[in-house]
Amino acid sequence: MFPPDLLSNKTAIITGGGQGLGKATATLLHRCGASVAVTWFADSEGLNRQRAEATVAELGDRALAVEGDVRDRQSIGAAIKAATARFGSLDIVVNNAAVLRDRTMKKMSDDDWQQVIDTNLTGVWNTCREALSNISNGGRIVSMASISGFTGFFGQTNYSAAKAGVVGLTRALSRELSHRDITVNAVAPGVVLTEMGESIPESARQQMLSQIPLGRFGDPEDVANAIMFLCSPMAAYITGQTIHVNGGWIG
Repeated sequence: MFPPDLLSNKTAIITGGGQGLGKATATLLHRCGASVAVTWFADSEGLNRQRAEATVAELGDRALAVEGDVRDRQSIGAAIKAATARFGSLDIVVNNAAVLRDRTMKKMSDDDWQQVIDTNLTGVWNTCREALSNISNGGRIVSMASISGFTGFFGQTNYSAAKAGVVGLTRALSRELSHRDITVNAVAPGVVLTEMGESIPESARQQMLSQIPLGRFGDPEDVANAIMFLCSPMAAYITGQTIHVNGGWIG
């Protein structure tokens, strides 16, 4: 679909790029010629690192797995510097790292709230803030929003608030970086059959499916294609926008 040299001589960093939408995005950007760094943060089982390194092993040349916790500005800053030093530039930032802690507000703990806000919203701010001094003029920033930030799903006050915040951050930052010809956009997926999407209870999934005009949930590649477009020269005049990728669920 996209030419294999479309992003040649470009470097991309994808936060949380070892699985799901991040892995699909890293794979597509790499296939189109970009050097790709995927970040991971330490967990008790070491699973995040394993996934990131497995993704990089699949990609082969021009790929790097690097530790970087988006909740910690110094940590993600070090990851950005490592990727820039390895590949010689930074041209594309994809803010993908996210967590779910779904509960009704009555049952939601302070920690449930804070973990989602720290990763899904503050993590985007941290990554963008640290990228500013490294990203090339004419670069691309794409952040993962969500249909939940627009519709407000039951049990997701934390997640919906964070993703709505990403949309506002995207609009404001696009104005701040326009003088450097850096575009800043977001992609808002509907339900996508990743590990996160498959954690939704079957009864809720069927109710959601009935609202999608195209009659199916998304595949990771559906979202990766939209991100790829926004990262490419074809989207040079698009900034401050949120692209909905949800099969017509909402527009």
